[in-house]
Amino acid sequence: MRALAVLCLRNEAAFLLEWLAHHRAVGFTDFLVFSNDCQDGTDALLDRLAALGYLTHERNDGPHDGGIQWSALKRADKHPLVRDADWIMALDIDEFVNIHTGDHRIGDLLAALPEATAITLTWRLFGNCGVERFTDRPITEQFLRAAPRLMNWPWRAAMFKTLFRNDGTYRKLGVHRPRSPQPDRLDQARWFDGTGRELDARFKRQQIFSPFGRDNYALVQLNHYPLGAMESYIVKCDRGRAVHDADRLGMSYWTERNWCCEPDDSILALKAARDRELAMLKSDAPIATLHEKAVAWRRARFDSLMQDEPNRALYGRLLMTPPARPVSQDSARRLFAFAQTARRSRN
Repeated sequence: MRALAVLCLRNEAAFLLEWLAHHRAVGFTDFLVFSNDCQDGTDALLDRLAALGYLTHERNDGPHDGGIQWSALKRADKHPLVRDADWIMALDIDEFVNIHTGDHRIGDLLAALPEATAITLTWRLFGNCGVERFTDRPITEQFLRAAPRLMNWPWRAAMFKTLFRNDGTYRKLGVHRPRSPQPDRLDQARWFDGTGRELDARFKRQQIFSPFGRDNYALVQLNHYPLGAMESYIVKCDRGRAVHDADRLGMSYWTERNWCCEPDDSILALKAARDRELAMLKSDAPIATLHEKAVAWRRARFDSLMQDEPNRALYGRLLMTPPARPVSQDSARRLFAFAQTARRSRN
């Protein structure tokens, strides 16, 4: 079985080796990685990893029409690795597949859901929890508190990414789910959630978030670390968003994702396997050197950004803002009602 992960990167080389080591341990066999106008050596690190056979690297430097991630996925649609894969998943560098069944590998998940042609991996948002300084340590060991298992709001906390069988039902990749379905094949599609429940027909076409108020993580979840350390968040804001180039990150993005309510170290079940993979990657001297240079670049970039008042002001707000708190079910219902009224008025 060939399981392909598709990844887009810009100035994130400092986090690449952990991400790659973890997903090799999870059981992905192929990696198609697009770099985008990098200044931190991400492209050079990817070139070295590609030369050693760990992944396939494609440069996707701008200008980009509609966002760097969409541009990369359009190119991926035509790539031989996509054509030959049995299962495919589009991921970001801050997303880690976390399987709770068997030996925590993709094969165990597929064995638990043998009828599935698509499996939704719902985000579990891991908050900052007061971590100020960027350090060169595994993200999955630094941030161990997350959103509640049962969420009412915001809807973005229940978004998912999709592991799907590459059987021709869908003709294009998407950020959260496969797109462009073949109408005559949709009846054969079987979508299941991360707890093993079969999902209704709307998920076959356009849904991108899981139902609220229930646990979606019994078999698998997608650990999402969108914030990291406060210093890293300032650098992330400078980089911009991968999907919408013009969107600026700020306090609203931080507040909706800074969840530190419940402990969750379940991803460390693969720590030993991850560490073996990571040691193997770093045993190559050029890879280790490029990683160290990327770490130094990130620290220097933060220092440079702090020379500008808007960045200092944002950093100060991060220091002062407490973690997000859950919204009651009643408040969530009112928010949804307001949203529905707004949609009807627009239509």
